[in-house]
Amino acid sequence: MRACLSIFSVADQSRLPLPLYLSPVAAGFPSPAEDYIDKRLDLNEHLIRHPAATFFVRVAGDSMRDAGVADGDILIVDRALEPKNGSIVVAALDGELTVKRLRRQGGRLWLVPENPDYAPIEVPAEAALMVWGVVTYIIHKA
Repeated sequence: MRACLSIFSVADQSRLPLPLYLSPVAAGFPSPAEDYIDKRLDLNEHLIRHPAATFFVRVAGDSMRDAGVADGDILIVDRALEPKNGSIVVAALDGELTVKRLRRQGGRLWLVPENPDYAPIEVPAEAALMVWGVVTYIIHKA
């Protein structure tokens, strides 16, 4: 179950306003290009709700591939959110970090992979489980 996750913090002062074009990009037939920039876009404003409680983590492995989480992706994880049944979470189980889907079923707790090559992990009552946070966004290289 060992996962090699690299963890990065969110700096409150990290701002990088980038151009946001007024004209959307057509996903069907191409439209004429317009060279008008509507405003500047700071991704922190759109992706991070709780800066003091948010961190980034890089994924190693493919146990969550069917949830759209690939090896090398960066996850945005919010510690301020309450993990719910079905949430994708970063958790430490007996000291080992992992990213899995949280499932509560019939009074039992599971960490469930999204790849049939991996088995769900039932969390025994005596296990040390600490949910570090809920995954809110996945940064995936195209």
